Amino acid sequence: MTTDSGGAARRKRLLWLVAVQTVVMAALGLLITRVVATGGLLAPDDAFVRVLAAHRGPLADRMSGWLSVLADTPAVVGVTLLCVFGLLLLPPARRWSEALFLGGSVAVQSAVFLLVSTLVGRPRPDVPRLDGAPPTSSFPSGHVGASLALYGGLAVLALTRTRGRWRYLAAGILLLVPPAVGLSRMYRGMHHPSDVVAGLLNGTLTLLVIGSVFLAGRRDPGPAAEPGDVPDPVTAEPGDLPGPVTAEPGDVPGPGAAEPARPTGTAAAAGGRPGGGRAGGGRPGGGRAVVVRHPHACPDELAARVRAALLRHGFTDQRWISTAPNRPCGDLAEEHAAGGPDLVVACGGDGTVRACAEVVAGSGVPLVLVPCGTGNLLARNLGLPPDPEEALEAALDGGYSDIDTGRAWGDGLTPTLFTVMAGAGFDALMIRDASPALKARLGWPAYALAATRHLTEPRVRLTIRLDGGRRIRRRARMAVIGNVGTLQAGLRLLPRARPDSGHLELVLFDPQGPAGWLAAAAHIAGRPLRRTPAATDGPVAGGALEYFTATRIDVRFARPRARELDGETLPDGARLTAAVEPAALRVRLPRPPAATPPPPAFLRTTAPRRAGAATGPPADARAPVPLRAPRTADR
Repeated sequence: MTTDSGGAARRKRLLWLVAVQTVVMAALGLLITRVVATGGLLAPDDAFVRVLAAHRGPLADRMSGWLSVLADTPAVVGVTLLCVFGLLLLPPARRWSEALFLGGSVAVQSAVFLLVSTLVGRPRPDVPRLDGAPPTSSFPSGHVGASLALYGGLAVLALTRTRGRWRYLAAGILLLVPPAVGLSRMYRGMHHPSDVVAGLLNGTLTLLVIGSVFLAGRRDPGPAAEPGDVPDPVTAEPGDLPGPVTAEPGDVPGPGAAEPARPTGTAAAAGGRPGGGRAGGGRPGGGRAVVVRHPHACPDELAARVRAALLRHGFTDQRWISTAPNRPCGDLAEEHAAGGPDLVVACGGDGTVRACAEVVAGSGVPLVLVPCGTGNLLARNLGLPPDPEEALEAALDGGYSDIDTGRAWGDGLTPTLFTVMAGAGFDALMIRDASPALKARLGWPAYALAATRHLTEPRVRLTIRLDGGRRIRRRARMAVIGNVGTLQAGLRLLPRARPDSGHLELVLFDPQGPAGWLAAAAHIAGRPLRRTPAATDGPVAGGALEYFTATRIDVRFARPRARELDGETLPDGARLTAAVEPAALRVRLPRPPAATPPPPAFLRTTAPRRAGAATGPPADARAPVPLRAPRTADR
């Protein structure tokens, strides 16, 4: 079920992404018109159109006219309405997300086109035109943008929402329509080549924006699942994951069901993996709960609802702790050392969660996440609902799972636990320079605004060592080591990072020039629309991104760089090393649906895994790696 807060967050994300798209298109149009006006690089635009006009013929005139009709306003509106009605009315099920994606893409593209066209005001080519000139300017091509939003949107739905080989043929034919329309518009004297390219870009950005809002992480409700089909652990909706939960008292375990392992001393309990391994708990039977509250992220009204929810679940003994800038989890460490609570509840963002996890990791004490910060990336990657109160209720009704953490260290950085990501370079600068006032008012889009200040940040030489192997030399603007991989808006920066994989994933971000930035953005933004993650390490998006996987990752920069850990800035440094700590943190996650498909192969429990397999910090780094019992996994 979609909560009101989830819908509001989706609307806010849509508005901000569309605003960014409009600014990008308008800036590009003004740049092009200035270049053309001064006789710069795009001066051959008119020359190309004049060549086409000089070679016109009756057959080409008729064909170009037919193609233009395909992208005329009446045709686009009519086909869009027909497809939307079909998605909503035809069996077997109403496809609301797909209908909103297609209709929204056409509508948003048109709105952006009209606004940018008014701002840029570029005249049409100075050649005889075969069509009457509409009141809009030449930049960008509205016909091309509309055709890509409509026919490209249908191609996306064909590829992601249907099965069978025919879908590739259908998608290929649909994707040929926009460039054919663009050629016809230039032939008929209506647009410059740069206008057509801008129309293609506007349509592409629209599909990425609307797709990330309405399609990302949503399963196809149409054909019945085939044997062995399972939801993607990263993009699944809350409750879709076949998560591990021990039966309620009185439930009869199935054949071969193993009794969950229990924590011994300070060792982390074994098993319990999100989406697959052993787990336990069922409903927590009450007891003593320590609630760590970020006073700004968790206002009094939310705190009262959290208190009431805990009382309903039997936690009558509650100790509330407020965070402070110099004590990000308050005095939780003292409370934990004095006897240990039965449950720790973190009410805040990823920084608060990280600080609480630092204390309870390896102890077997469950951690509950109440996501009310700016990013809430760990909660998002674990499939918790975005609404804080709903996330708490779902977790208390669910069971526990043991997830991996990472530990990072380097020059000027003592070994520190992280649950989400550790990074250096562009991302750390973006986090460091984000306005606190804008973060409080806008949420995560404040980071995007801060990022624009560092788009020209220079590349830096660096070396990488994976699991103590040979040095790998590269240049990059950013290095990010992740325990999980999905960002806000469903963007999958690290497509293979899982909180139960026993590995960390590294991405080097090194776009070069506008084309490199566009390639990187298209690759990351397009991942939610693709069903399978990348299969191997290596470069993608023309080398703008490069991926590596290891249990220990050592990155050394030629000069000190800004660094961050779970969204918190760190002192600048020239070294960032991270090692995975498998199954170190016990968390409570929502109970899966009653009818659960079999878990993916990489989440199934098979042979025991050697207890000492993880690679931790060296002895001279004094990294406090928690003890843990043997863990089972199928790597």
